[in-house]
Amino acid sequence: MRFAFVRVKNHTELAVATGEGLVPLNTITIKGLENVRITISSLMKNPYYIDLIDDALCEVNGELEYLREGEYKFDSAVGKPEKIICLGHNYKEHVGELKKKLPENPILFSKFNNSLAGHEEEIPLPENSSQIDYEGELGIVIGKAAYNVPEDKALDHVFGYFIANDVSARDLQFRTEQWLLGKTCEKFFPNGPFLVTSDEVRDPQNLSIKTRVNGEVRQNSNTSRMIFSCSRIISYISKYIPLKPGDVISTGTAEGVIVGMPAEKRKWLKNGDIVEVEIEKLGTLRNRFVS
Repeated sequence: MRFAFVRVKNHTELAVATGEGLVPLNTITIKGLENVRITISSLMKNPYYIDLIDDALCEVNGELEYLREGEYKFDSAVGKPEKIICLGHNYKEHVGELKKKLPENPILFSKFNNSLAGHEEEIPLPENSSQIDYEGELGIVIGKAAYNVPEDKALDHVFGYFIANDVSARDLQFRTEQWLLGKTCEKFFPNGPFLVTSDEVRDPQNLSIKTRVNGEVRQNSNTSRMIFSCSRIISYISKYIPLKPGDVISTGTAEGVIVGMPAEKRKWLKNGDIVEVEIEKLGTLRNRFVS
């Protein structure tokens, strides 16, 4: 099932995506849940709610209150997570284009909630940076508390997957050995459009992933090229940091980023550029960058 946070008038709604469009969950009568407010947190605590929602969608026979184009905007598909944990250098060819050594352990860094943005939301170009880069990535949302979990059980703790763009200000990122400054500028973690439940993905290590800038394909890879798999990443992090439902992990980017090009060929993102990240089974995330 696909969920989305959407802004309608002055509030945010949790909606479910169908083949015909988006339907706010609060407009659906769900047997057994008539007096329950459905949230992502409640879905994580009670996974059977998803089956009840699916049954309700089948029973209404097309009589659904779809959101109409223009009356809503996409918000961050992952809400406001407590943790946003990201990976660097996690695709073999990406490490190669940067002329780095393959990491022995996952390279972790973080972003803050101010970096969250939704599908089709405009991303501001910082005035104090001139080297803005894209990084299309597969994202994970934890659905069940994970602490010191073995690798073969790690995916049992996943609620769903989403598309992310780990936007990076390279001149700020590499100013020091710590990457944080260049990674967590305003709206530097656009994501969505949807949070797709894990049952629809099944194998997160076999998904095509592409990034386009103004229609030109820049990144074209597959999650099978990850150095550390999703299960390995979750297990590794959980040995040191307790993961809670709603926590987010972004699994790294493939080759084809601007910083990996020869210096004379680098054309950093500029005002008006549109970046699209497409991942198999998850959809396409699209954002315009603006001065």
